[in-house]
Parts: sequence; structure tokens; C-alpha cells
Amino acid sequence: MIIFAECALTFEGWKQNVAVEVGKDGKIVAVTPHASADDANIQVSCLLPAPVNVHSHAFQRAMAGLTEQRGPAGSDSFWTWRKLMFRFLDQLRPEHVEAITALVQMEMLEAGYATNVEFHYLHHQPGGVPYDDAAELSYRIVEASRKSGIGLTLLPVHYEFGGCDGRPLGDGQIRFGNNLDSFANIWERAVEAVGSLPADATSGVAPHSLRAIGPDALPKLAGLAANRPIHMHLAEQVAEVEEVQAHWGQRPVEWLLDHADPDNRWCLIHCTQMQPHETQALADSGAVAGLCPITESSLGDGIFDGVNWLAQNGQIAIGSDSNIRISLSEELRTLEYSQRLRDRSRAALATTEKSTGRRIYDAIASGGAKAAGRNTGSIEPGMWADLLSLDTGHPDFMNRTGDLILDGFLFSHDDRMVSNVWSAGRHLVHDGQHINRQPIMADYAKTMADLVADL
Repeated sequence: MIIFAECALTFEGWKQNVAVEVGKDGKIVAVTPHASADDANIQVSCLLPAPVNVHSHAFQRAMAGLTEQRGPAGSDSFWTWRKLMFRFLDQLRPEHVEAITALVQMEMLEAGYATNVEFHYLHHQPGGVPYDDAAELSYRIVEASRKSGIGLTLLPVHYEFGGCDGRPLGDGQIRFGNNLDSFANIWERAVEAVGSLPADATSGVAPHSLRAIGPDALPKLAGLAANRPIHMHLAEQVAEVEEVQAHWGQRPVEWLLDHADPDNRWCLIHCTQMQPHETQALADSGAVAGLCPITESSLGDGIFDGVNWLAQNGQIAIGSDSNIRISLSEELRTLEYSQRLRDRSRAALATTEKSTGRRIYDAIASGGAKAAGRNTGSIEPGMWADLLSLDTGHPDFMNRTGDLILDGFLFSHDDRMVSNVWSAGRHLVHDGQHINRQPIMADYAKTMADLVADL
């Protein structure tokens, strides 16, 4: 297959009239600027590397819009939202999880993402009883990926305790819970299931957070992962920081740096409650910061210090977390605007060499690839053909070239510009719509009818 693009952001920068040849194995074979369109299978306006969605809890998509009422205590927070989430998930059956995940992955692809990194912590039946096959819900994530075609990095999550004091898991949480032995069984079965997908699918491991695991668990989980990705929530909420400090004697980032030696296998999610010395030290470790600006805004988490993190050459990736809104352009816009609002500045993440849109996009493309354990993030030979095309025919884009296209996409337009998406060479989005949109939507509609009846 050959894709011809009038312009493309390649590993050598912006190029004109680019032919990208994709092999049958889904990898890029050749990138040829100043080429002819004569032999192309498809022609597009602008071609970009399609990034990774680095953090998702797929089942929460079905909660969108259901948690916007103020609670009886007169105030609402991350913690009251969390209680509602626990009540909601008690209604979910395996077929629901598969249908919701397929919809989430379809919406990710239509937004321009080529890969779903699923932070998968829903393991058991309501009440905490394991399914006959302990990895039943991991299989459902895999089957959803088979339907959607998206690239998958599956991260089974270890979640053992209700807090740093080792208290038992409460209602709702009990569906997540495992000791290390039972988790290792689920993880091994999930890795086996991922092996049935195309060769670009992979897996990793996810300690949920320092609140939910014991101090001795991290070395064992890191050993289980070997060279695979390791993801963990870190320093998301003030109350979380205070709890870890009270029980473990250090703030979460400080404790992790001193006891776990995070490196470039690690992706730390949120990190919205860091002090300057923590920002510098964690950036220096090589770990990727997994940012979810829409969810962090929705839950009142706080603002990640992107200005100083990037100044320390820290790496970032982007995710949709709760999936209340799946929008690549809006995630990146929200990230930049949060920095401007905090510092009362403009073009906060731009440099003298790169515009705001270009710097952020380059950063999340490379950081997301590393965090997903996926050979992607650049249009160059040998990479998976994770690609998206933008329709630059809108009047807002007349006579715009290079970085101005990215700036327009992120700050004056939206995901409606996304016209085609390929994941490892699989052409899954045509003219802005997923090729299996109708059956995926039908399954989701049936699921939501079931859930509304049960709530």
C-alpha cells in the first residue's frame, strides 16, 4: 500500500508530496518526499504520525454525564465521584465491558489515536468473586480490540488494599482486588490472550497506586513486567499525597524515586501534585508522565507542571482516562491552556524552534510510543504504520503550511479534521468514520439500555 500526502510530518520534519509505502506486515517500508501520486492507493492532504492514547479506563465511558450533580453533603470532589463510580460498575457484566471498550476504541480511532493503552483494573464479578476464568474481563478487552482494530497495550492492574494502612477493599473496589499470586495468574492469562492479536499488540503491568499496593509489591511487579511497560497512578490528589506521607514517611514521588528506581519503562499517570524538586528528579529518571488533561480538569485533580517538566527534557504522553470525552485535539489544547491559566501566559509550551502545537505533538508522539512499548511515533521506515490524515480544505487552513497546520488543528479546529486513521497499516477510519461504526454502536446502545434499566 502507498499513501500519498501533499504534506507530511516525517522523521526529517515537514516534507512535501510524500509517498509512504506500507508493507503487508503493517510497518513503514519507505518514506519518499517529492514523489509522484501516480502509484498511490490513497491520496490525502496532510499526514501525521497517529499518537498513542496512553491511559484509559474503558468502562467509565458509559458513566459520561452521570456524575454532574452535587452530592447531599453540599460539596463534590474526586472522592465523591469515586463512590459513584464504584456503584456504577457493580452493574457491569462481561458483555457490557466488551461493548463499551469497543466503542471507546472506535472513538479513539476517529479522534486520531492509533493505540489504546488500557489500564485494566476491573477483574472480578460484583462482590469480588472471580469469574470461572479469572482473566475473563481481560479477554473482553482483547475481543473489543479485535473488533475495533486498534493497536492494544493491555495493562492488567494490581490493586490489593483500600488505603496505605492496608485496610480491606470496600464495596465496588472489591471487583479490582487481588493478592500478588492471584494477580500473577490473571496477568499471565491476559498476556496469553494479547498474543492472539496481530503482532503490534503488547502488554505490560500496572501497580494501581501507592495507596492500593503494599511497599513490597513494586519490585515483584517490576520483575513480572521484565522489559514491558510499567504504569502507575502517582500524586494525583492532595489527600493521596497526605495519606502516603503519613503512612510511608515521604511524599509519593519522593518515595518512588528512593525505593523503586523508575526508568524509561515507567509511565506515571497524572503527577498533578508535585513540588519543583520532584518535577526535576522524576523528569531526570527517564519515566514518562502520562497526562489526561480533560479528566484532570473534570475531577479537579490540579495542573501538571508542563513548563518545568519539559524544560528538564521530561517526556510526556496523553490519555483520555475516564473517557467522558475522547478528543485528541481537546486534550492537547487543555494541556496548553492549563499552563496559560496558571501562569497568566501565552504559548506556554512553545520554544523558539517549535510552535506550541508542534512541540506538544512531537512530545506526545514520542513519549506515547515509549510508554506503550510500541515501535511508533514517527513516520519513518521500520516503524508501525500508525498514521492519521487531516483534511486541510477548511477555509481556516488556506495557505497554511508546516507547524501552522498543527496549531490550527489544536487551537482553532478539532477532531473533525481527522479524515483517515491507520493502526499498524490497518485502514480503520475513512472520511472520519470507523469502518465498523454501525455494529459497534448497536452493541453499545444495547448495553446502555441494559444499564439504564438496572440503575
